Amino acid sequence: MRESAQEWLAQAVLRVETDPLAIHRLFPQAERLGGPAARRALLGALRGDHAVIRRLYETGDTGERLAILTALPELDLGAAAVGLVEDALRANDARLVAAALGPYGSEWLDDHSFRQGVLKCVFMSIPLASVAGLERRFDAELARMLSDYAAELRAAGRPVPSDVMERI
Repeated sequence: MRESAQEWLAQAVLRVETDPLAIHRLFPQAERLGGPAARRALLGALRGDHAVIRRLYETGDTGERLAILTALPELDLGAAAVGLVEDALRANDARLVAAALGPYGSEWLDDHSFRQGVLKCVFMSIPLASVAGLERRFDAELARMLSDYAAELRAAGRPVPSDVMERI
């Protein structure tokens, strides 16, 4: 008889707490065997082991990377995971870019990287409403960048996204 998702997850969390490297075997199958919250629980069991989290991100598929990026605010890593967020901002996958500008990225990215990330969201048609902390981090330089981009769009005869128009 197959164990329940709750049983699998409880055993997996114990394994990761005992041997953090066990997460490399468990993380890829976690959602399938332990349910939608399983990856987040396994990451929490690492107790902020940034080296393991970084390696997990580097070897993970898109779903695994998304799970890590969305869990970052809960993992008590301080600025240690900024490199993961910066990597996600270089991706061509809108889901990763949007996740990179979630609460963790908004908190820890420097001003330049945050502004570039917001501009990338506009380029990729990711709604600015999905950028965590945008109102708090919005500044004159970001307004100028968005205004310049809007001028380029107009010059090309293309429409300016409404969420950009609201901010310039």
